Amino acid sequence: MRRQTRPYMNSKDKILTLPDLQQQVEAWRSQGQQIVFTNGCFDILHLGHVDYLEKARQLGDKLVLGLNTDASISRIKGPSRPLQDEMSRARVMASLLFVDAVVFFDEDTPLELIKAIQPDILVKGDDYTVENIVGQDVVTARGGQVKTVPLVKGYSTTNVVKKIENRPNP
Repeated sequence: MRRQTRPYMNSKDKILTLPDLQQQVEAWRSQGQQIVFTNGCFDILHLGHVDYLEKARQLGDKLVLGLNTDASISRIKGPSRPLQDEMSRARVMASLLFVDAVVFFDEDTPLELIKAIQPDILVKGDDYTVENIVGQDVVTARGGQVKTVPLVKGYSTTNVVKKIENRPNP
């Protein structure tokens, strides 16, 4: 007898353009699902990212991840970043079971993206205060919530890069 499983979705199918994401968000909303939004660079996936995204997803029904483009990251973090190209980063993030959609944004902040998709819940790590989260005014104006989740101490892409750079060659 064949075992029944959940439908499998290829990671690349979770990477959406903004118009496609807007349609998907409306479909999810019509089913009564709450949309959670977060964003970031996610240059090297590490435990801190996984823990943060799992916690974010637990706040609602669907997790949308806004991913900085390569150009955006270079403007924010300097010419040596990103370490991985945007499509590689997007595929890795989309492969996570608790990430339901990935969308790129090229601006320095996700404000226009937040305005476009109007998430029910906006989430960042607890290294932010709610008042300083970009888009919090947009989300609260329509009755949504803005939350922070605790981060795993000691994990960051910068720390991972420093650790790799300080290792002697074999």
